[in-house]
Amino acid sequence: MHIRDLPYPDPGRPDVRSGPRFLYWLGRNQLGGQVKAALWGLVHMAALVSFPLAIGFGVQAVVDRSGSRLAMAGALMVGLTALTALGDAMLHRAAVTNWITAAARVQQLLSRKAVELGSALTRKVAAGEVVAVSTGDVEKIGWFVEALSRFTAAAITTVALCVALVLYQPALGVVVAIGVPALALAVLPLLPRAARRADDQREKAGRATELASDTVAGLRVLRGIGGEELFLGRYRNASQEVRVAAVRSARMWALIAAVQVALPGLLLIGVVWYGASLAREGRIEVGELVTVYSAVTFLLFPLRHFEEIAMAYSFSRPSARRAARVLALGRSSVDGEGATAADTRDTAATGDTPPPTATAATTASGDGGERAEAQEATGPLGGDLYDPVSGMLAPSGVLTAVVCGDPDAAGRMADRLGGHSLHGGPDDGGPGGAPSALLGGVALDEVALASARTAVLVQDKDPVLLSGTLAELLDVPRSGEVSAEKALEAAQCGDVLEALAQASAADGGDADPMRTRITERGRSLSGGQRQRLALARSLVTDPEVLVLDEPTSAVDSHTEARIADGVRRLRTGRTTIVFTSSPLVLDRADRVVFVADGEAAGVGTHRELLGTDPAYRAVVTRETDGEAAVRGTGRSTGPTGHGLEDVAREGIARKDTAREGIARKDTAREDIGRIEEQIEESA
Repeated sequence: MHIRDLPYPDPGRPDVRSGPRFLYWLGRNQLGGQVKAALWGLVHMAALVSFPLAIGFGVQAVVDRSGSRLAMAGALMVGLTALTALGDAMLHRAAVTNWITAAARVQQLLSRKAVELGSALTRKVAAGEVVAVSTGDVEKIGWFVEALSRFTAAAITTVALCVALVLYQPALGVVVAIGVPALALAVLPLLPRAARRADDQREKAGRATELASDTVAGLRVLRGIGGEELFLGRYRNASQEVRVAAVRSARMWALIAAVQVALPGLLLIGVVWYGASLAREGRIEVGELVTVYSAVTFLLFPLRHFEEIAMAYSFSRPSARRAARVLALGRSSVDGEGATAADTRDTAATGDTPPPTATAATTASGDGGERAEAQEATGPLGGDLYDPVSGMLAPSGVLTAVVCGDPDAAGRMADRLGGHSLHGGPDDGGPGGAPSALLGGVALDEVALASARTAVLVQDKDPVLLSGTLAELLDVPRSGEVSAEKALEAAQCGDVLEALAQASAADGGDADPMRTRITERGRSLSGGQRQRLALARSLVTDPEVLVLDEPTSAVDSHTEARIADGVRRLRTGRTTIVFTSSPLVLDRADRVVFVADGEAAGVGTHRELLGTDPAYRAVVTRETDGEAAVRGTGRSTGPTGHGLEDVAREGIARKDTAREGIARKDTAREDIGRIEEQIEESA
């Protein structure tokens, strides 16, 4: 694989059972590049360690006063110099290619995982960890892949040289053959402590990165409440912890480096002392002593690669473990028992009948990696959408509104409806995780990702607008039935288009809003404008099922009512699910499902639930605890009493509750009247 051929057509299915297994899989997939780099490394180091032979040959020629042999030694040194330069250049080229291609492969795998999971990724793993894996961890993994070929060449060269010295001069060769392995293994007792300190440094750096990203994301809110100094102090403390951990880690690695310098020096002194004694006794010649001395000196260079591979592995192993943990995240649901048990939940209360369950064929990767994609569905997905965890059923072709008092629970339900099963919490269906939704009886997380994405589109609470023109923003996969103009009209983007046109004209453009550039994440727009453009982007795709999580939370009531009418009109005949507690949107829904404590507790129209379900009325009307207490007391005193306004005007006093109790029926009628007035005013 050459750099010019990147990116990979298919980065493969990694083995994510552990960090070392992931590194092994990565190296196995780059076997050709590793062999090529190792061969060039052998050429480079073999030429390098052959210099002692040429030097010793030349010294002995001088002693013997042989000019021809001296010239031969000089020619040999020139050839070895050229070979060393060639091998070094090609080794560097091959090793860097391995580093870049390995990093590119890991980044492609992470990108594919991010696309697969979507917004559910940051709910399953911290955003700071995702950033750390995609930046620093990728670099450390690439470093290990790069150093592996150099270490292989150094190990082979070291073993070969020790054997050659034993054969060339047994007396000194045995000393070198025993001392070199001892030098290579001397740092092993220090590596576990160094690795622990390095892990501690990376963990603290990851927490600091996560804190910094969260602070930047909420900077506007922090400025509004005056919390900049508080978070700045927290980041300053986290930064100092990273500095202290980095210094502790550097001290240990400095000790390892010192050992790698001191011990070879002691070996060299021992070899020279013993060799000089042998030369004085006449057992070896001076040239042989110089050859062995030079060989030991040159052995210090390959030994540095033993230290490098130890450091690279110590740093890359936890990085590979984190990368494997992120890549192991998937859409796979729990076994069918969990879904079957949940299918019968609350059917008596809601009157819904869960659809029959069907599954798509799946395959598993042979190397223990992430599960391969499921087979394509035999036909287009469609039908009723059912959440087996909560018991919520959204009939096909109607606008269903879901009221959930817990925004986090609403977000988790939206993920399930999009085919993303969550794991690890009690709200997710138990310790094993939560099954995803069923569309027409088919589990969405068991069909191919492309089929699930085509059938169901989920827009979360904080949709992201990518930088580019408005035309590029709306250039998304679509059915072709809904034009950009219709989507923008339904999302009430008229004033947004005017603002974009004015901005384009001010910048010397042609005043065409579709050609106006939108900054990253839509920072040049207000919150309501960003929300409406994101809604238009979702509408233009025209999926079979559209799930919207609080799509109108940042707009005023009049615009909200017009958006609700536009979405209802544009999505006629399509399944639309809106998570909201706005009365203006709920009144325009064909069907409302009230979810309490993670379970569907009521189904009906908005006005029906207002009159029959006190819990629903409390969520929608934002009823306070005091009002609920007064209503409960009023119900216990009898059916008669004054209205809620009278009670509020006289001050919600418990000592007069018997005389001024509130009947449930009267209160419900007053609440309905107030909501109807809001709806009529907005219309």
